Amino acid sequence: MLPTERPPVSAASFLRTIATPKKALAGTALAAVTCGTLIAAAPAQAATTGSSAQATAQKMIGNSAQFQCFSNIVSHESGWNHTATNASSGAYGLVQALPASKMASAGSDWKTNPATQIKWGLNYMNERYGSPCDAWKFWQANNWY
Repeated sequence: MLPTERPPVSAASFLRTIATPKKALAGTALAAVTCGTLIAAAPAQAATTGSSAQATAQKMIGNSAQFQCFSNIVSHESGWNHTATNASSGAYGLVQALPASKMASAGSDWKTNPATQIKWGLNYMNERYGSPCDAWKFWQANNWY
């Protein structure tokens, strides 16, 4: 063996090296390069849980009575699922906008961001009905809004 050559590394030795916390990132990068794999960070995602969306809505609305009315509608329309889609009409999101693309007026991330959907839905309820509670009254009488 020449002085510039390294002795062969066993698989077990390699795994021990990359398994240590300080070397994990370097080991992963080495393994990715060795395998020809590209590793990229995933893009940040909006909060997706119903409880998180509810907390966001509560902050955006402020008034607890208006929030409760907004929440009643969203619970019935989508169950606080920001990707809920009505198979027959195509209505989409927390507030079941139809057509769904109308929510783009509140932000380009309307398909994935519950806050954008809340912003659009709140504006819709205020403009069309006067408030979320007036929208809820209409919903109760008609089972839609």
